[in-house]
Amino acid sequence: MLTILRQIIQEVSSASDFKDALDIMVKRVAKALTSHACSIFLLDRHHGEYVLVATHGLNSHAVGKIRIPMNQGLIGLVGEREEPINIDDAKKHPRFLHVALAKEEAYRAFLGTPIIYHRQVLGVLIVQQEEPRRYDESEEAFLVTLATQLAAIIAHAEATGALSQILQTSKEKHHDHVYSGVPGAPGIGMGIGVVVYAPYDLDSIPDRETDDIEAEIMLLENAFATVREDLRLMSERLYPTLPMEERALFDVYQRILDSADLGKEVADKIRAGNWAPGALRACIEAHVRHLETHDNEYMRERAIDIKDLGLRVLTYLHKNDRAVPEYAEKTILIGETLSPTDLAEVPEGCLAGAISMKGSGNSHVAILARAMKVPTVMGASEAPIHELLDKEIIVDGYFGQIYVDPNQSLRNEFERLIQEEMKLDAELDEVRDLPAVTKDGHRIGLLVNTGLGADISIALATGAQGVGLYRTEIPFLIRDRFPSGEEQRIIYRQLLASFAPRPVIIRTLDVGGDKPLPYFPIKEDNPFLGWRGIRITLDHPEIFLAQVRAMMRASEGLNNLRIMLPMITDVTEVDEALRLLKKAYAEVRDEGYDVGMPQIGVMIEVPSAVYQARALAKRVDFLSVGSNDLTQYLLAVDRNNPRVANLYDALHPAVLRALIQVVENGHQEGKHISICGEMAGDPVATMLLLAIGFDSLSMNASSIGRVRWIIRHVTKKKSAKLLHEVLGMENAVMIRCHMELALERAGLGNLIRVGR
Repeated sequence: MLTILRQIIQEVSSASDFKDALDIMVKRVAKALTSHACSIFLLDRHHGEYVLVATHGLNSHAVGKIRIPMNQGLIGLVGEREEPINIDDAKKHPRFLHVALAKEEAYRAFLGTPIIYHRQVLGVLIVQQEEPRRYDESEEAFLVTLATQLAAIIAHAEATGALSQILQTSKEKHHDHVYSGVPGAPGIGMGIGVVVYAPYDLDSIPDRETDDIEAEIMLLENAFATVREDLRLMSERLYPTLPMEERALFDVYQRILDSADLGKEVADKIRAGNWAPGALRACIEAHVRHLETHDNEYMRERAIDIKDLGLRVLTYLHKNDRAVPEYAEKTILIGETLSPTDLAEVPEGCLAGAISMKGSGNSHVAILARAMKVPTVMGASEAPIHELLDKEIIVDGYFGQIYVDPNQSLRNEFERLIQEEMKLDAELDEVRDLPAVTKDGHRIGLLVNTGLGADISIALATGAQGVGLYRTEIPFLIRDRFPSGEEQRIIYRQLLASFAPRPVIIRTLDVGGDKPLPYFPIKEDNPFLGWRGIRITLDHPEIFLAQVRAMMRASEGLNNLRIMLPMITDVTEVDEALRLLKKAYAEVRDEGYDVGMPQIGVMIEVPSAVYQARALAKRVDFLSVGSNDLTQYLLAVDRNNPRVANLYDALHPAVLRALIQVVENGHQEGKHISICGEMAGDPVATMLLLAIGFDSLSMNASSIGRVRWIIRHVTKKKSAKLLHEVLGMENAVMIRCHMELALERAGLGNLIRVGR
């Protein structure tokens, strides 16, 4: 084999050009391994697809035409796992993707290995054979070795432009483009692109003097009233399908339109001499500029709401009905900045998906889309909005990808995924109200993370056993001042009453770092290691006391409140917080509120807390691991930094060992231990968390059904065996692949593929 390897490398190195080198490679490898087919797929990163660039054994006319999406087929699986995959009968594998153009019907055996250079997957090298069999270890090692040699050749071709030339000449594919954004609402939607345009451009409205101030004010009031009525009618139309909390999004718009707020500002400018459209434009622009300069993403998203309302009012100021697009039977709604009202205006049963060029998963439109179960992609800024009209489009709300004019094989694959998704959702719904109990009788609690009132009904619909983390920051972020104690009490009361008698864990104010308050600016060189979380509220006990008093008042008669302290790094912080909590409790009792002292817990999210877990557990009633921050701090990786985000993985051995230590120390003190964050809702991590011994998992509402299903179909004994196996592994990639394979073997692989 070594002699053959040298001969192949020598031949490839002396090839006249890159394309010739690839052709030599596939022919010689097929011969060396006595395989009926050998093919090379290279990754086109711009379109997110593996392109067939050379083959011996498959249809030669398919070269340059077959393009496999990164997350599909066995080719995609090899790239995802970044390790060889050796299958005796590929057609029986759940990830097998039939591509008619390949003409590979006769082939059964499959061996594929990733082509990796400097940690980046460049492509996949595969061999296939007609009879079912597993390639032996020496053959697998030979292919892996060849792939490492090929990686250097491909990297050189990429540097010289030869690779991009090959990928660019692959123009005969049946779909034009794949565009990427960020996931807004999960699911897969297929339909026809319908673009909604703003009828006017606020920027183009000039200032103009008016001779009749009262007439302009009357015109303004009529326009505001008409928009209010539009919003009311849309809200009522959605009533049968949306719970009250989601309809509250429209109430936000109504409040903005209140004449005592925005309306008064515009009227004042009219009285100063400007006509109504010009006065409206000036006010809207001022609010938008103010919001867009905020460091906080949530506040920046509110600029979209203000601008949308301004355009709607402007339409009626011009005495011209808003243009209504021609909706398709299956509409993929597309807009520069979609708003909740844009979604609400689509006829019932016609909205198959949504794409917004701007915005994030925190946008009101994304929240509403999740409630309406409309697959949505946000922030798709590179997609040419004008070219998507009337095009056939697939929206992948799980991965944040958009497929335009997909070919038949891609359509078939997504239709299969939709059917699989529907079947899975039906199965998950059947066990929604059943406990999360393993097959060998071990029970674990499933709780929900939330922070918006609009998320409450979504959480309740999943069968969550309570709230494992309520983030209190948003009421503070959306105001231009600290909310009063009574304003906070009303918010907490609604939350506690909605879930009673189930427990609700409310985290005290956790700002600073990436969440600065607009009216409480904090400028630091390194905010993630700075003044944030409990450090701020202990330095400002008046803020802390006002908040916990509001929580306690809100719990009267319900007694399901739990209070959690964030960003704890030392036991002295807990001691001081407990002193303040006892003070607040005494004050609330003195006010006449008949409440009990709530349970108090601590978030374990920094390394120092891991090593003091037992000391912390002695002082409080429960511990909760914040997996997102703990992973970030343990690995010294900012997961929002694209340069290092690939190093962030909660399945890193160091993270797993830290979790084990926290659970063991907490249980030694007889305390309840939970985990919240993305890891808690990751199906691949579920069995490991079960084995580590967490008493409850707290996650986003969309993950609860899948995690419950896994727990009910596995045993704790098997989970413990898997934990023992992965603790002997040295990196997160190996661990993740091992766990994915375990789920596949347990018949639970669809929980990874659908909704990952």
